[in-house]
Amino acid sequence: SCLRASQLCQQLRSVLTETHRFRDGYDPLYSWWAAQPYREADAALAEHHKWLKAQTSTEPNRREPILGQPIGREALIEALRHEFIPYSPEELVAIADREFAWCLEESRRASESLGFGGSWEDALEHVKRQHVEPGEQPAMIRQEAEEAIDFLEKRDLITIPALAKQGWRMQMMTAEQQRVNPYFLGGDSIIVSFPTAEMSHTEKEMSLRSNNRHFARATVHHELIPGHHLQYHTLRRYRPYRRSFSTPFWLEGWALYWEMRLWDLGFARSHEDEIGMLFWRRHRCARIIFSLNYHLGVWSPQQAIDYLIDVVGHEPSAAEAEVRRSVMGDYGPLYQAAYMLGGLQLRALHRELVVQGNWTEKRFHDAVMAEHSIPIEILRLKLTEQSPQADYQPQWRFADQ
Repeated sequence: SCLRASQLCQQLRSVLTETHRFRDGYDPLYSWWAAQPYREADAALAEHHKWLKAQTSTEPNRREPILGQPIGREALIEALRHEFIPYSPEELVAIADREFAWCLEESRRASESLGFGGSWEDALEHVKRQHVEPGEQPAMIRQEAEEAIDFLEKRDLITIPALAKQGWRMQMMTAEQQRVNPYFLGGDSIIVSFPTAEMSHTEKEMSLRSNNRHFARATVHHELIPGHHLQYHTLRRYRPYRRSFSTPFWLEGWALYWEMRLWDLGFARSHEDEIGMLFWRRHRCARIIFSLNYHLGVWSPQQAIDYLIDVVGHEPSAAEAEVRRSVMGDYGPLYQAAYMLGGLQLRALHRELVVQGNWTEKRFHDAVMAEHSIPIEILRLKLTEQSPQADYQPQWRFADQ
């Protein structure tokens, strides 16, 4: 397809540029003969890439279409095996449906407590209207981050180094970036989505609603502490030689696990907070459902967008951005499914070692952090002091427990 050809064209330009940079100026013979042919080849590739991109849309003023490459069932099964997930894609969709049903039941309960009967849609609309004024989002994010840290420390749930606690930073996301990432991102910094001046009025309203107080409370700790910021702090200090085995099931699964764990521990201050937390939990289930169905060739991008709007409760712009990110972003086919599935793996491991075993919460959480980002089934073997054989195959049915 033209999309695949344009991607290969960009990859070729990148390799060519790096090769040229490596030799140009350092190898006189190379610079004498190759500098001009390099510039001509790079210009030709750039022009060809521009032409290929133009073929993906027949309307010049139209937003870039969402085009991807479903990998098919066999490739999905191979990717799951590589991640030590002993389930078929269809079984994982069924697990997500089960978790989604729990979320809906809890959403209706919270909705009734807010006076909206069983209409979680009305309760969600009520929550979306509760946002801070433009310009006030950074102060709210800081407050939410400090409250999450205080909650963890008062309960002695995990070790939080002083440098990690004090060293996080904040950035504001551009309007263009919010086309792909309508919500927060995190790592060393938390990258905050909120309306910007160049957005249309409709886009500003949807950004306000998508990043309301209660959605933010459910995601700040995901991006900072105990989520991604603490992970990045730890990854540089414990077993960094394992970075070659990095997996989103550990990286995103850990942050999602904490969304579930904090729910169990009563982190929500109000029923509005519960609606916000449950929105995100439904969203994580939905990511499994729409991403796997897309790669199985069952759903189109537009079906995924409609599902996120009608069934999960996303704003239209956020739903489109979410699917665009999943289909056209630099993510593997299992990345979006890894949030909830990794969280379920860690929850099952927590139940085994803490609830049914004799580990403390702090010992468990510190141990997970200290083992770096590896497949969680392998992490389980390490923490339970089991030694896998050379031909070990994935077998831990974590969602059946």
